[in-house]
Amino acid sequence: MSVAGVLTAFSPNVWAYAVLRFVSGFGRSMVGTTAMVLSTELVGKKWRDTVCMAGFFCFALGFVSLPALAYTFRDASWRNMYLWTSVPSLCYSILVYFLAHESPRWLLVRGRKQDAMETLQQIASLNGNSITSSFSMLHACTMQDDDDSVFAALHSIWERPWALRRLAAIMTVSFGVGTVYYGMANIVGNLGPNLYMSVMYNALAELPSSILSWLLMGRINRRSSVIALTAVAGLCSLACVVIPQGAGRMAAELLSFFATCTTVNVIMMYSIELFPTSVRNSAVGLVRQALVLGGVAAPMLVALGRDKSFLSFGVFGLVIGCFGMFAACLPETKGKGISDTMDEEEKEAAVATCTVQDMDSSSDLM
Repeated sequence: MSVAGVLTAFSPNVWAYAVLRFVSGFGRSMVGTTAMVLSTELVGKKWRDTVCMAGFFCFALGFVSLPALAYTFRDASWRNMYLWTSVPSLCYSILVYFLAHESPRWLLVRGRKQDAMETLQQIASLNGNSITSSFSMLHACTMQDDDDSVFAALHSIWERPWALRRLAAIMTVSFGVGTVYYGMANIVGNLGPNLYMSVMYNALAELPSSILSWLLMGRINRRSSVIALTAVAGLCSLACVVIPQGAGRMAAELLSFFATCTTVNVIMMYSIELFPTSVRNSAVGLVRQALVLGGVAAPMLVALGRDKSFLSFGVFGLVIGCFGMFAACLPETKGKGISDTMDEEEKEAAVATCTVQDMDSSSDLM
């Protein structure tokens, strides 16, 4: 992603530019989800929400920097923007190579027990601890599947109806949210004469949404949060249809975008908890692709909405509001540990079902 971005700054023609942007986008497609999955698998349940939301907060800081850089180089060549955004990312990738650890959960599921033990020892040494006897439980673990391909992960999900239902439901919600997330970002040019300030407003909406996401994930159920936030975003988008151009309409748009940004954060964290380690990276990647796919139609809707607001804001409101209701089909994961294999997830679900049935039986007896 970063190398292609740097080379873009030296594009000799539009064809080389297009190819390099495609390569950069191809690399970008999985960077965010892979980093989020890796960071959450390296920590325990207590810190999972905090680590995940820290990543969203850093993403928001990057978003805020874009209009500032664009304003700084407004009179310079466009090539400067690619250099200033790609060179730092190239430095990050080098640091990650030398400093980041592979997920012990992923190594264990792949059957690489010795690598998992060495990784845990390295992590423990950074904390000033030593792990020895606890490794005995790793030797007792058995590997589920050696195949690490995305096709094997999809096949594993396909042959289990509960996993397929989860994936279909969360991808449907993500598609609706993506339509508004990318649509509102595309429509900022219509909100005021100063494009830099309009983009800055939308970027700043990402920062408090990261904080709100962190608060919600620690205190409120995931499923309820998604339904409530998509409803708020939908109502605010529909309100933009009847509110005339001005400060009131901008406020409604920013509130809709704020709720949508928060929903994106919650959905990504939710998807991590819905799927075990063996298929998590592939499943979360598909959820994000559904988000991006929802944004494919956004520019066309924005263009149509220049004459009729309902074709942009109205459609945005209906899509996110209706698709968000599919979250009701998902199980609640708040306070739940993440599983490593599909069988482990099924066993935990069976235990939870038996517990609920026992509680119902006890209530009937009383």
